[in-house]
Amino acid sequence: MRHTLKSIFSIVLLGLSLTSVAQDSIPKKTERYGIRVGADLSRLARSFYEKDYRGLELVADYRLSKKIFIAGEIGNEDLTDNEAQLSYTTKGSYFKVGLDFNAYDNWLDMENMIYAGMRYSVSTFSQQLNSYSIYNTNPYFGENTLEPNQKFDGLTAHWVEFVAGVKAEIFRNLFLGFSVRLNYLVSNQKPEGFDNLYIPGFNRTYDGNFGAGFNYSVSYFIPIYKTAKKTETLKKK
Repeated sequence: MRHTLKSIFSIVLLGLSLTSVAQDSIPKKTERYGIRVGADLSRLARSFYEKDYRGLELVADYRLSKKIFIAGEIGNEDLTDNEAQLSYTTKGSYFKVGLDFNAYDNWLDMENMIYAGMRYSVSTFSQQLNSYSIYNTNPYFGENTLEPNQKFDGLTAHWVEFVAGVKAEIFRNLFLGFSVRLNYLVSNQKPEGFDNLYIPGFNRTYDGNFGAGFNYSVSYFIPIYKTAKKTETLKKK
């Protein structure tokens, strides 16, 4: 009986040792943390096919936790809009900063995102009134077109931006993204006798305090450090 118990005890110890070795030999899964930097492709493309527009936007995000990212955009726009009765030029820069929440549960080593977030945005810009037409009800005299070339510098605007989008890894560390944005103006410094019809970073203001936009981005992920990935264990009753 003693020899039987001793054999069983030896087998149990051997099994525990093999289990420990097997667990140590399995590589631990890790999660990467770092910064992702890139540019908005839509503004670059628009600068090529639209002669009266020049724009550039740089994008970045940094992973704070498993689901939370700090994100921001910085850019510059130069737009001349020639309408039927009005021509104006808007030039300026903008900066946006906020947080994104990733609602997508990645598996294996994937780092894709389906996210929602918010930005607080600031723009500094100038408006130049190139020309405008005064409508005359008498067809004999026609319209009277004035060219004041009046410029308003040092204008500012602040707004809150709600963001929803996706980012997918197409190659190692290279991501392609798309987002839609709904904007609400918090403050808007208007020039005397004129209105801000376009605000860099905000878009058109024809709908009052609300605006909308989108961007297509390509970005590259720069890893900084790794942490062990937490795994869930199932307990049998």
